[in-house]
Amino acid sequence: MEDTVFKYRKHKYMKELHHKYMSLYQNEQCFEELMQMLERAYDNRPVDLRQQDIEREQTPTWYKNKNMLGMTMYPKMFAGGLKGLTQKLDYLSEQNITYLHLMPLLQMPHPYNDGGYAVEDFKTVDPEIGTNEELENLTKELRKRGISLCLDVVMNHTADSHEWAIRAKNGEQEYIDRYQCYDTYEIPAAFEKTMPQVFPGTAPGNFTWCDEMKKYVLTTFYPYQWDLNYHNPKVFNEMMDNILYLANLGVEIFRIDAVPYIWKELGTNCRNLPQVHTIVRMLRMILEIVCPGVILKGEVVMAPKELPVYFGTETEPECHMLYGVSSMVNLWAALATRDTRLLKHQMDVIHSLPKNCYFVNYIRCHDDIGWGLDEDYEQKIMIDPLMHKEYLYRFYEGVIPGSFARGELYNYDPVTRDARSCGTTASLCGIEKGGFEQDRMQVQYGIKRVLLMHAACMSLEGFMMLSSGDEIGQVNEYSYKENPDIADDSRYLHRSIFKWENAQCRSKKGTVQNMIWEGLKQMAQIRRENACFTEKAYVTTWDTGTKEVFAIRRTTEDEELLCLSNFSQDGHKASLPCLVGQYEDVFTGEIFEANAVWLAPYQYRWCKKISR
Repeated sequence: MEDTVFKYRKHKYMKELHHKYMSLYQNEQCFEELMQMLERAYDNRPVDLRQQDIEREQTPTWYKNKNMLGMTMYPKMFAGGLKGLTQKLDYLSEQNITYLHLMPLLQMPHPYNDGGYAVEDFKTVDPEIGTNEELENLTKELRKRGISLCLDVVMNHTADSHEWAIRAKNGEQEYIDRYQCYDTYEIPAAFEKTMPQVFPGTAPGNFTWCDEMKKYVLTTFYPYQWDLNYHNPKVFNEMMDNILYLANLGVEIFRIDAVPYIWKELGTNCRNLPQVHTIVRMLRMILEIVCPGVILKGEVVMAPKELPVYFGTETEPECHMLYGVSSMVNLWAALATRDTRLLKHQMDVIHSLPKNCYFVNYIRCHDDIGWGLDEDYEQKIMIDPLMHKEYLYRFYEGVIPGSFARGELYNYDPVTRDARSCGTTASLCGIEKGGFEQDRMQVQYGIKRVLLMHAACMSLEGFMMLSSGDEIGQVNEYSYKENPDIADDSRYLHRSIFKWENAQCRSKKGTVQNMIWEGLKQMAQIRRENACFTEKAYVTTWDTGTKEVFAIRRTTEDEELLCLSNFSQDGHKASLPCLVGQYEDVFTGEIFEANAVWLAPYQYRWCKKISR
């Protein structure tokens, strides 16, 4: 007998789900197979997860709670794998983490797997990282601590060693049809005319010749990653089954990797096509039917004004949240130039987006810093976009005179003069340089920059995700150059083994680790306690009269908080003539009139209004 809860949810979405499915596939049999699969997934869903689903249906914006604080990490590098991570959860609870994003951990080929984004089996944890049982045990322990687990779901492609790819290589037509394969280069050549290349330097072209099949295969990213064919309903159905299987192991957030690429159409650029949104909307409905406590986070690297479409509409929502990629880029640009105008402009654009747009912000992640700034606005304020980009990546490489940073370039192209930047937050902020030169003053300034960047990021709309190691000031690790499998990938500069011996210093007063750890804990605590960080707060930037100081103003009906950040190595006065009354700096307890606020070098102030 069909469960009444499942029956109700299915009835709520059946008409729209059927309509959208048939608009892509015109296949009633496959739709019926999908519905049967959803029922099996619901039947297999553990009782405690079903209860959590019901609770979250009552509070559907639970992920917008002001208590949210994220962290991302590689479980193997953090603690040797899933079992070790489970034993280290006290460390995360000590930092009050409520959202944990683990980098790809599903079965992958070795050594070439694009950091885990080439998947061999979507239902099996990679043996080098752990087991399915360890993953399920980890999610149970996380739930006890109020921590939600986020995993990547790589919808665009599989590894060429995935079972489907192997069977395709063996000539099984059913599996050949799960990819986009062509006997001659005629159609691939037509695709190439309008389809941009993702990695023109390291992986040129969008097709790879497979000698076993004697066919060309669509490979948007790397030759060993075969793009799935979502024109085939079997692909959609089985990928939904994979996602629901992981959800039933306790995964609560799915980061949809490279979502704009999943639908390919000849004669287009094969990005952001309408069918992508049909697929994401169907995924959202499927989760609402089977496990409504599970949410979607999209990886969409686009200009902020182009992002709302990935959130869908009020009546047909898609992603619950997206990464705030532009905040990371503009924060680092402001730090290098001591100019917050681009940061302010970008945040103004984000604040103008519809209210259903919600972001996970961060200052570092597992990838590089790609210098995708708003070139139109740069030109408007008399900044040359290419020269600015070159300055930024050379600054963070540490070759610009006066630079405090120590980083490396990624994907440098001498023809276009494009490049990205790699490095840990501590190294990019000057802690590594100061330590190497045994200059305590440089180190102290580096700590100030680290805390400034986090304070500015935490003040933004949305919630913050820390990068594991940043909370203890972990610096670059150069030993990756000794490994021939990854020596050409500078991203491994900041993808390094977690230094537990350094983490032990977080409770030792006066250490780098202690100052950063305690500073971040203080910020997070203030966020949890202040009503101005609730989802109902009105958030806007504020003009400070000086390009070095960035301001975010947060207001509710009863409270007001002004978050100021000085991105300069010099002291500056923020001129705020429109704000009347007394304010208290919640970090220092200092009380002052808001119309003119002094900030020391790299100082951040969160100022709570105490009188009118």
